[in-house]
Amino acid sequence: MDTVLRLEDENLQLKEAVRSHAVVDQAIGVILAVGQLTPDQGWDVLRSTSQNTNIKLRHVAELIVDWARTGRLPTAIHSQLEHQLGLDRRRA
Repeated sequence: MDTVLRLEDENLQLKEAVRSHAVVDQAIGVILAVGQLTPDQGWDVLRSTSQNTNIKLRHVAELIVDWARTGRLPTAIHSQLEHQLGLDRRRA
């Protein structure tokens, strides 16, 4: 019985990891489209945005994917993305 419970728990963890990875990939895609970047640059922007806002990377990714759908993004993340993508300099 212990083995079954352990395997069920491991299965749940793997499913969550796959979902999380998909959201991160989608967020990178949004960043690529907005910033005209390479995938590696998109990853760096996502990671830096997470670090500089002190928000977990997966949550930042979820917010960015939601932004692509709704047009709404928390101010701290929006400002950080603009800074990371150099959009704040283009407006000046």
